[in-house]
Amino acid sequence: MKRILSILLAILFSGISVVAQQRPPAISSPDVHKDHSITFRFFSRNAKKVTVSGEFLKAPVAMIKDTSGIWSVTVPPVKPDIYPYSFMVDSVSIADPNNTYIFANERFKRSIVDVPGDQPLVHSLQNVPHGKISYRYYKSGTLSTTRQLLVYTPPGFNPNGKTKYPVLYLIHGGSDTEETWTKVGRANLIADNLIAQGKAKPMLIVMPYGNVRPAPMADFTKDMVNDIVPFVEANYPVIKESKGRAVAGFSVGGGQTLNIGLTNPDKFAYVCSYAPYTATEEFKANFANWSPNAEQMNKQLKLFTVSVGTDDFLYEPVKQNIAMFTEKKINVKPLIVPGGHTWMNCKLYLADTLPQLFK
Repeated sequence: MKRILSILLAILFSGISVVAQQRPPAISSPDVHKDHSITFRFFSRNAKKVTVSGEFLKAPVAMIKDTSGIWSVTVPPVKPDIYPYSFMVDSVSIADPNNTYIFANERFKRSIVDVPGDQPLVHSLQNVPHGKISYRYYKSGTLSTTRQLLVYTPPGFNPNGKTKYPVLYLIHGGSDTEETWTKVGRANLIADNLIAQGKAKPMLIVMPYGNVRPAPMADFTKDMVNDIVPFVEANYPVIKESKGRAVAGFSVGGGQTLNIGLTNPDKFAYVCSYAPYTATEEFKANFANWSPNAEQMNKQLKLFTVSVGTDDFLYEPVKQNIAMFTEKKINVKPLIVPGGHTWMNCKLYLADTLPQLFK
């Protein structure tokens, strides 16, 4: 009997040992060090090649595998900011499976690494009063469906109070989602910090979902004007005049911003376009033969800005659009900075915009 029990125990512990050997080891990735260098790790016994790519690297960097199947690499110190990155495992690009901080996007799968500064950055979580992000649903008559948007309300917001707040309608990039401005752009924390410093006025920030496919993309302009703005104004204590409305957006959202704001200057007194993508039928229809009443529009628009980075792939067409607006005698305020078509620049653009709104 004892012999049988010994055999059974041996089999049991042998099975546990096999399971333990098959289970991936617990690893930490990414690890940001005090000198701003970063260590990345990935587990795979069978992969032949693993690299890490990120917008803080000029080219993919090879990772090295140890005897336990853990691939790792430490990259040199990185300028403090928030960066997307991914792993290439043989020929497949994947997000970091050990990082829960995922880039909100419908096309690519990337993770996010936050490299904090020695002093708090404008997008950092700081010891200041914080606003609230709410997920809301609205009925879109334009699109005959119910859609989601996010609403940031500032610190101290009272939905039943007497204060009427201005609203920034903030649009994401082409394959991003309504969550990208908070999860990657940290619009809520930027607003918290600037409001706490007295640099920005308390405001609502409404972040809608800009993709309306399979409907024509131009229908988003109609959705914004006919459905989103009325929903916000029916449900929040906000200023219901153009002086209390701003529209801004990045990339495809930057192009949508121009289409929405410049065709409705009586509704939006602040129009801020970030690296706008304008190679669309809607933009061509609106602006190819545009003959605006410049004097009237310049009175209606309290602020019109167009921002872009010198390494942005849209730099030249954006410069051409700025020149076109200038030729039409529309008062446009360019912001030209270093950098590319990145969310690092997006945060910079937004931080530049918020203090200029609703003054």
